[in-house]
Amino acid sequence: MGTVLDSGRAELRVAVAGLGSIGIKVVQALDEGIDGFVLAAVSALNPEKHRGWLAGLGKAPAVLPIEALADAADIVIECAPGNLLGPIVAPFLAKGKTAIILSAGALLEQDELVQLAKQNGGQIVVPTGALIGLDAVTAAAQGKLHSVRMITRKPVKGLLGAPYLVENNINIEAITQPIRIFEGTAREAAKGFPANLNVAVALSLAGLGPDRTRLEIWADPALTRNVHRIEVESDSARFSMSIENIPSENPRTGLITALSVVAYLRKQRSALRVGT
Repeated sequence: MGTVLDSGRAELRVAVAGLGSIGIKVVQALDEGIDGFVLAAVSALNPEKHRGWLAGLGKAPAVLPIEALADAADIVIECAPGNLLGPIVAPFLAKGKTAIILSAGALLEQDELVQLAKQNGGQIVVPTGALIGLDAVTAAAQGKLHSVRMITRKPVKGLLGAPYLVENNINIEAITQPIRIFEGTAREAAKGFPANLNVAVALSLAGLGPDRTRLEIWADPALTRNVHRIEVESDSARFSMSIENIPSENPRTGLITALSVVAYLRKQRSALRVGT
């Protein structure tokens, strides 16, 4: 039986997988209180590193290996490296439960997870994250979308080490002006910049899909924030949107990403829900 987030009054047990900059903020918000949810368990690659501050929470969650989370919780929030997406969410989906994922890029390589959710009544939720306008793109996609294009500009340090740069021997450490380092599809970007472009994949899943969503990536030495611009043409509207995200402790991730997850959870039991 699938998890229904917005009906009934029983508190749902939440597991947070991954305690990086996003996971920590989500844990703290759950500990402070979100109506309808209780923090039940967490998992981390280095549990000992986190035991001190976890013990200081209002109610310390169980610290478990990822394979044990599905027995301890009704919902998992995946905040981990993309290569762990399957092991984290598959047990939840197999039990008809909900997985909120931030590694949207990794989902493109694991279609079987969507099928697993369909077969067992589970659900994969991709929150808005660091991107603006997914509601508008989702609405426009109910008609006919002609084109979806995204231009991403990032500080140099947020792009260093990306596989695409390494494989193509592109050195951006000493650049003194903005340079375009990639142009292609969202699927290609997800492979070449797996730690950076979950936002582009989320956009593609909301609209034209990963092979028809076009993307440019620029490295800009003058920037301190991640900047995303979306341009959409459809039979119902033409629109463009831009957002500047303040990086978290991890320069590849915006602060608003964790807040997006918290906002999603709060919406489930709210008497007034705004947005699709």
